[in-house]
Amino acid sequence: MTAHTPAIHPVIADVTARLAERSAETRSAYLAKIAAAAKEGPARSALGCANLAHGFAACGVSDKLALSGDVTPNVAIVSAYNDMLSAHQPLEAYPAIIKAAVAEAGGVAQFAGGVPAMCDGVTQGRPGMELSLFSRDVIAMATAVALSHEMFDAALMLGVCDKIVPGLLIGALSFGHLPVAFVPAGPMPSGLPNKDKARVRQKFAEGKVGRTELLQAESAAYHAPGTCTFYGTANSNQMLMEVMGLHLPGASFEQPGTPLREALTAEAGRRVLAHTALGDDYTPVGEQVDERAIVNAVVALLATGGSTNHTLHLVAIARAAGIQLTWDDFASLSEVVPLLTRMYPNGAADVNRFHEVGGMAYLIGSLLDAGLLHEDVRTVAGQGLGRYRETPRLEGSTLTWGDGPKESADTTVLRGVEEPFAADGGLRMLSGNLGRAVIKVSAVAPERHVVEAPARVFGDQAELQAAFSAGELTGDFVAVVRFQGPRANGMPELHKLTPPLAVLQDRGQKVALVTDGRMSGASGKVPAAIHVSPEAEAGGALAFVRDGDVIRLDAVAGTLEVLADLSGREPAQPTVDSSAGTGRELFAALRGAVGPAEAGAGVFGV
Repeated sequence: MTAHTPAIHPVIADVTARLAERSAETRSAYLAKIAAAAKEGPARSALGCANLAHGFAACGVSDKLALSGDVTPNVAIVSAYNDMLSAHQPLEAYPAIIKAAVAEAGGVAQFAGGVPAMCDGVTQGRPGMELSLFSRDVIAMATAVALSHEMFDAALMLGVCDKIVPGLLIGALSFGHLPVAFVPAGPMPSGLPNKDKARVRQKFAEGKVGRTELLQAESAAYHAPGTCTFYGTANSNQMLMEVMGLHLPGASFEQPGTPLREALTAEAGRRVLAHTALGDDYTPVGEQVDERAIVNAVVALLATGGSTNHTLHLVAIARAAGIQLTWDDFASLSEVVPLLTRMYPNGAADVNRFHEVGGMAYLIGSLLDAGLLHEDVRTVAGQGLGRYRETPRLEGSTLTWGDGPKESADTTVLRGVEEPFAADGGLRMLSGNLGRAVIKVSAVAPERHVVEAPARVFGDQAELQAAFSAGELTGDFVAVVRFQGPRANGMPELHKLTPPLAVLQDRGQKVALVTDGRMSGASGKVPAAIHVSPEAEAGGALAFVRDGDVIRLDAVAGTLEVLADLSGREPAQPTVDSSAGTGRELFAALRGAVGPAEAGAGVFGV
């Protein structure tokens, strides 16, 4: 750690202060709630004998004896393990590793519960994708169920991908009096480069290669246990957990199956054990995730060009801790946070290369040195984010941390603040008579940051794909894909739109996308105004747009306008029934209760 931490940047300080002022009432209520829970001491001490006996009936004799009293901490393990998700398959072995490490450190660990974990890669373009966003809140509820038995003094969250990590954290924050650490699995080894994979996808969209060639390319890219290696939502999750101090330093991108990965998993159990109320370093997650940690998360997201899904997830996470984060906070921070990484889809490198050339230690150190991150935060590694300048290593079988890199080993992938790839992270907010939206321009050529063209309106991505296949998408146009918001159909990701729109753009057409749906971290080179709020299903202006209305998307001025008079028009109705099949009928109550995208697209009140 450096001996001196620079003063915090004035804009970072101002946004943090405004966030704290705006959140004063809800944050105070949240802290009072978790303080009341903490005063009760080890919750299992209040359980009746029959209740407690049920809670440790399956334990060994020594663990039963330990949990019979009030002085041995018990750690909950909540896992999103399943075999189908490559990123989660390594988690199968983690509970045994954690239980052994916790026992060695004088505690007990119990597997408290599993949470669902669906793969957006499998459900892309399928009806199941309409359950994806809601799975975040289902995971949060499942996490609460796992922790509801009042048997635990701390918790470890095992999860990696998309909605899973935000759901686990939202659920954990409802038990904010407990210390919590997140335990990742790491990325799979690099396979077919992401740029080559994207090239084959585009050729397939043009009919130049068949399904066999496409499947070969996809299988060469996604080929082993571990997280997909492009910098989408899953890897953005890992980066965020580290910069928020919820991972151990350097844990995010160590590959599965290595001795260092196993050592970091064991150490997470020991560290969270040390932070319980039974020890001298009580660190409840609800206090740890404060306004400074939330601002740090937004800064790091911007600095890395991370997934736009986090304009939903970070808002929802913050609200779970009583903090009123808004898209305007993202916009204010974006003006001063430079882009320091180039990872696919914003560059050729993958997350393994990012990790090799300096990774999180260099990134965090650079941002700290520029005063763009709050150093004075609490982490699972101890007080101060400066600890995250260090990198883990094994000395024999002993896990230690040492000084991280002082410079990037490849400035085409990772740079310091003094020579950024761009002056801002490329995540911008748009406002206008079509509503408010998010756009990610870090992979969009500057000459495409402004598009003004007639609208082509579609009820879902399949309609646009059909029009593309029929050769109907000629000339310049703005594709409006509506009734894709959370109330309409659960706000599925719309990645199937990227290849055809990219093909048209490469042919010289000026194209853009405007949608109340999602595109996440892999939206690519086509300008896309996403998460439009209010959505069409809730009476938003998108429901009144017709083919031929001129739309102006201006990522420079931050505006999204339809240059037509919409007054007197009747709103359109959805053209696709998303109410039944593939489990969708079970989520009707969530579609009815969900809030707007700008408020995190969640079903929980503040």
